[in-house]
Parts: sequence; structure tokens; C-alpha cells
Amino acid sequence: MKILLVNKYLYPKGGAETYTFKLGGYLESQGHEVEYFGMYDENNIVGNTAGEYTQNMDFHGSGAEKYLYPFRIVYSFQARRKLGRVINEFKPDIVHLNNINFQLSPSVIDEAKKHGVPVVQTVHDLQMLCPNHLMFDLNTKKPCEKCLYGSKLNCVKGRCIHGSTAKSVIGTVEAWLYSALGTYKKVDRYICPSRFIEGMLLKKKRRGEYLYRGKTAAVHNYIELPDSAERYEKKDYVLFFGRLSEEKGVDIFVETCRRLPDIKFVVAGGGPMEDTVKGLDNVEFVGFKTGGELDRLIAEARFSVYPSIWYENCPLSVLESEALGTPVICTPLGGMPELVDNGTTGIVLNEVSADALTAAVRALCSDREKCAEMSRNCLKKRGEMITLKQYGEKIEDIYNELISCRH
Repeated sequence: MKILLVNKYLYPKGGAETYTFKLGGYLESQGHEVEYFGMYDENNIVGNTAGEYTQNMDFHGSGAEKYLYPFRIVYSFQARRKLGRVINEFKPDIVHLNNINFQLSPSVIDEAKKHGVPVVQTVHDLQMLCPNHLMFDLNTKKPCEKCLYGSKLNCVKGRCIHGSTAKSVIGTVEAWLYSALGTYKKVDRYICPSRFIEGMLLKKKRRGEYLYRGKTAAVHNYIELPDSAERYEKKDYVLFFGRLSEEKGVDIFVETCRRLPDIKFVVAGGGPMEDTVKGLDNVEFVGFKTGGELDRLIAEARFSVYPSIWYENCPLSVLESEALGTPVICTPLGGMPELVDNGTTGIVLNEVSADALTAAVRALCSDREKCAEMSRNCLKKRGEMITLKQYGEKIEDIYNELISCRH
């Protein structure tokens, strides 16, 4: 079959891009034709035979061009027009959307459906439910569902997008427009990386109608299993790895470190809150790590902590930790409790607080046998994790179902 993968960035930038390229590679290995559509960038590693891409949008740049960005963010006629040319040239059997907002905009949904092509979208964030895509209140520092059940004007009232009234107005207008046009209802299947995210979509109503019922499929993210962790010896440290930002619970983590001065913590990652974790006597900051270096750090840790304070989707960090035999302590938010077997492969906290995290870290550090048992359980769980091949087969099944319905 012919598959068009759509993502705003066509070079390695983040999780959505890694997902898109890995999935595309698998599909090509199975004999399918795969092309890509997104924003032009000199770093792009994939593309399409029509040579059509949207204009590069640098939100941090200068020049008169940037004043057109708010209009393109809300509805990009350019992205729609160029996608139409790609579809006419490539004639895909399916269009699979990933991250499309801002640089592409959901206008691409309208164009794909205009050509009668089935549309699938992987739900990397909550764009169709929340104007700031996070369902996270920047003021209260807690998950927020106001726009799910009420007016999108809540976004403006709370200045929910980067604390800016202007940006929040644009986000609210965007959300209102696509709700009024029924654009998101045109997607044939939403692939949800967690049952939690699927559940949130299924709650959404407009004028008494549940918008996404019958359109969702929950499929946990795949993991490319690292080498067995059994060759590594556990060391006496607790690991925090990933992005160092507010929603990841860095404040809670730092407070826990301060309360447990006799326990060594290692932090691997980068982000706006880097300086917050530096300077503590019992914290070793090692910076951003990837590949074998990161695998070793994870595998040698007694356990890892994931104290996010927002609705995580299906964090790869949790899967990586368990796959390397390292138990996880996480908060009870989003899709994380689906990944951690409480008391077996880690601990799911009963609340989001430094008190709860401190108690759990202290308890697991003081019970070496329990920690070792959890580690063994994590290694046993490796066989249950979804590989790229298994994930790709599930996606192929979804494609085939939608294509058969088209005919």
C-alpha cells in the first residue's frame, strides 16, 4: 500500500519524529511505499517525490514574515494546498498524521478528506481537547480539564499558552474554529498510546454528541528493547532521567532530594530547570545522555523516579527503565499507572506530592530485597513489551480495515 506520513518536522527533533521515522522504516521493510509531508528544513532526512513542503516557520526569528504566523497557525492554506499536490502526485491509500499543529495546522485533515483518503492520527498530545495541548494549568501547577467540559475561553482567562494573553487568544480561536468546522471528527481513527488518552477522547461531547466514539484504538508505544540488563551490577543511586521542566515534577524531585540527604541521586537530562538540580550535595548531574551511556545509567540504578505532575501519555522513559530491569516510582497521572505494576515492577504513588515521593524512595531504598525482586519482575516483563514489529503489524491492521471500508 501507499502510506503518506505527515509530521511538522521531517528531521530528528523529538519523540514524535522518532516515532514517525521508525514506523516509516518498518512499513518500508514490509514492502509498502512511504512518503512524508511536513515543513521544509535543510536538516530534513525524509521527503516526497512531489518536492512539496510548507515554508519554514521560525517562531524565534525576526522579519516581517513572522507577522503572518498567527494566521497560518490557525489555518494554513499553504499547508493544505501543498499537501493536495503531494496527494495528487503520490496517490496514497492512507494518510497518517502525527504532530501537525502550528506549522501545518489541522487544515491538512480537510485536504486529505477532500481527496477521499482515509486519515489516521496518532495522539501525541491533547490538541483536540485543550488549546494548550497539555491539559495543565500553569497557575495552579495541576492537571486541568476545564476546556474538556466547558468553554475554550478558559484558556484566555488562565493565559494557558506560555502565560501570554495574545497566544492564548490565538489558541482559543484555533480550538473554536476546528470545533465549529468539525475538522477533528473527520479523522477516521485516532491511535491512542494509552487507555487514559483514549478515555479522555471518549469523554468529549459537543451538543450532546460524543465526538470520538468508534474512532479510537488504544495501542501502547513500542520499545526497541536494549541489550539484557543482567550484565550490569546495581549501584547505590536513584535515577531521574529525561527533560528537566516544571511539568516533569522537578520541584517535587528536588524537595525529595533535600529531605533524603543520605541517599545518592543521579540526574541525566537537560531543560529549563537544569540549575535547580545542581548544587545539591547528594545529587550528581551528568547532563544529557543517549545510547549505551544512558542504558548503563538506567540499568545500574536501584530504581528510577518519574514524578510528573501533568497527564503523561505513554512515556518511553518508564518503558526503558523497566526493560533494563530498573523499577519505577511514578505519580498516578495519565498513562503511567498502565505501565507500572504497583508493588511488582515499581510503585505508583497515591498522590502527587513531595511527601509521597519521599516516603516511597525511603521505603524502597531501605528494602533491598524488595527492590531486587522488583528488578527481576521488570526483566520478566520484557517479553510482554510491544516491539516495533508488533506495533507496526497493529498499525497495518488499522490501515487495512480503513482502506477496505473505503471500497
